[in-house]
Amino acid sequence: MMAHSDDKQQFLAQVFTVIHQIPAGKVSTYGDVAKMAGYPGYARHVGKALGQLPKGSTLPWFRVINSKGEISLSGPDYERQRAELVAEGIPISSRGKISLRSYRWQPGSM
Repeated sequence: MMAHSDDKQQFLAQVFTVIHQIPAGKVSTYGDVAKMAGYPGYARHVGKALGQLPKGSTLPWFRVINSKGEISLSGPDYERQRAELVAEGIPISSRGKISLRSYRWQPGSM
C-alpha cells in the first residue's frame, strides 16, 4: 500500500474523516470513500482499513458498501451490517442489494 507509516496514518485519517461524514440513512462505496479521501483507486485499502477497526469503534463503517450496492461481508458480520442499515431506514432487497440511486451519499447534492 504505502511505503511509509506516516503515509498510512494520513490515509487512515482521511478515510475515517470521510466515513464520519456519511449521514445516517445514506451509504457510500469503498471507491467513493477512497476518492473523497484523495486516494482514487484505493477502494480495497478502504475495506482493509475498516476490517482492522478496533472493537467498539464509533465509526459508522456499516454505511460503506461495494460498488454493486451490496454488503461485501458474510456471516454474522453481514447480518450486523444489514441490521445497522435497516435500522437507519435503508431497505435491502431479498437479494441483498441497496439502491445506490436512492441512498448513495453525494456530498454537496443534499
